[in-house]
Amino acid sequence: MNNVLKFVLLIIGVGLVGYGIYDLVTPEFSIDAGPLQVEAHGDNTQSYAMVVFGILSLIGGLAFKKR
Repeated sequence: MNNVLKFVLLIIGVGLVGYGIYDLVTPEFSIDAGPLQVEAHGDNTQSYAMVVFGILSLIGGLAFKKR
């Protein structure tokens, strides 16, 4: 059971960190149609939270190795 939980925590951690970094790096939504230019700016709070939760999940998964 510990190996399954460790594996799941590691996979979820890698996924959350990867998605959080991807969301931070990708450009914001913008439209450029002639003289009209529209840009959407948002905060990156959710991306930072995903990276932090992913790191916490990775730490939790690695903690099972020591037990």
